[in-house]
Amino acid sequence: MHELGITQNIVAIVAENAKEKTVKRVTLEIGELSAIMPDAIEFCFDVCSKGTVLEGAKLEIIKIPGLGKCRQCGAEIPLEQPFGVCHVCNSMEIDIIQGQELKIKEMEVEELCV
Repeated sequence: MHELGITQNIVAIVAENAKEKTVKRVTLEIGELSAIMPDAIEFCFDVCSKGTVLEGAKLEIIKIPGLGKCRQCGAEIPLEQPFGVCHVCNSMEIDIIQGQELKIKEMEVEELCV
């Protein structure tokens, strides 16, 4: 399960950028063609965030659908797999233009009161 290592890296990156402030929410974008299982990331998040500034933070995951562009005719087609056939010209020469993402889109931290 490579999601454990990925989640550990996400927690480390967010914790570093939080600069010791408590993190309340983390939003990720995960492409449907990325071979990363959002459910596994959610499961690992609670374990990986224990004892860090992310402990108790809410994890939001936005799933990005797969999208390809035909090299022959330029049509954009939805992809459920990292390959496909153009519905316009039947070409199999498809470039993936969306759906392989893994991004930390945003994080919300608690403001420190002095």
